[in-house]
Amino acid sequence: MLHNELNKNPVEGFSAGLIDDNDLYRWEVLIIGPPDTLYEGGVFKAHLTFPKDYPLRPPKMKFITEIWHPNVDKNGDVCISILHEPGEDKYGYEKPEERWLPIHTVETIMISVISMLADPNGDSPANVDAAKEWREDRNGEFKRKVARCVRKSQETAFE
Repeated sequence: MLHNELNKNPVEGFSAGLIDDNDLYRWEVLIIGPPDTLYEGGVFKAHLTFPKDYPLRPPKMKFITEIWHPNVDKNGDVCISILHEPGEDKYGYEKPEERWLPIHTVETIMISVISMLADPNGDSPANVDAAKEWREDRNGEFKRKVARCVRKSQETAFE
């Protein structure tokens, strides 16, 4: 099902596969830091955990590799609109069409995450400290922390 569709349409910048062949609900993805961004050259590992009622509800995504980003909390949980439960946003930040829709696939999720790496959303941060640095000291402390994560990701990518 999910896996075949990915093999038919490979997307540049990431690869995905089952963590365990016996569990179709848990995937591991490797995301290559997008070119011309601070994350370029990084190899970031993340897990996608699908609910039993997928595609009606979105999967959860968590970076296993350390990453410093406004839209990834300190535990590695990814916070972007496409992964938010469908329907109205009780806080009024997101339109329903920006949130999870059953037409989304692993491919559209990964395209959104790669885009998020290239262009963080500082308006609704999951990591407030990273968002503050991204706004106020992008080429200083923020850039240094991201560079450290990129180096570390390269060292641990294939463990």
